[in-house]
Amino acid sequence: MTRIANVSRKTSETDITIKMNLDGTGAYDISTGVNFFNHMLESFSNHSMIDLEVNAVGDVEIDDHHTIEDIGILLGEAFSQAIGDKKGIKRMAHAIVPMDDSVATVAIDIGGRSYCNMSLDFKNEKIGDMTSDVVIHFFESFSGSAKVNIYGTVEGANDHHKAEAIFKAFAKSLKEAVKVEHNQIPSTKGVL
Repeated sequence: MTRIANVSRKTSETDITIKMNLDGTGAYDISTGVNFFNHMLESFSNHSMIDLEVNAVGDVEIDDHHTIEDIGILLGEAFSQAIGDKKGIKRMAHAIVPMDDSVATVAIDIGGRSYCNMSLDFKNEKIGDMTSDVVIHFFESFSGSAKVNIYGTVEGANDHHKAEAIFKAFAKSLKEAVKVEHNQIPSTKGVL
């Protein structure tokens, strides 16, 4: 089974291409124009073992919202394409990740629905060069286009550690949920 996707999206605000291999080694090549977001996606790739190439050019001179939102949308589309019919996947998983003074919990259901409930309370307007409130919007955008339910919380003192912990918990839970364990569609409905 090959679980690979190549997607692109061009709007008046962004021009993005993404390559994804769900069964990779965590290799990445990330360029978004937002350095802290690069760091988060690199961490996601590394901890999920999903190979990820993201090349994005966006209107970051205005702010980072459009770029991060559109990457979330396209990353979700790539995931949806790569996961295919979901036959044999574990489907549901969770992870708890400590990061120095912070701890994050993420639970995922790859059940064909789109719901995102994230409780992320950042203290500062920015984390590095990334606007902190766009972190939730990234996960909402991913959830909507991937048709994945995501629940997440993070606690801690340092915004950098909190953001990194939530991306790592997302990575770990997604890695577990996409594991192929059997030969069935994991649903009483017979479809996901």
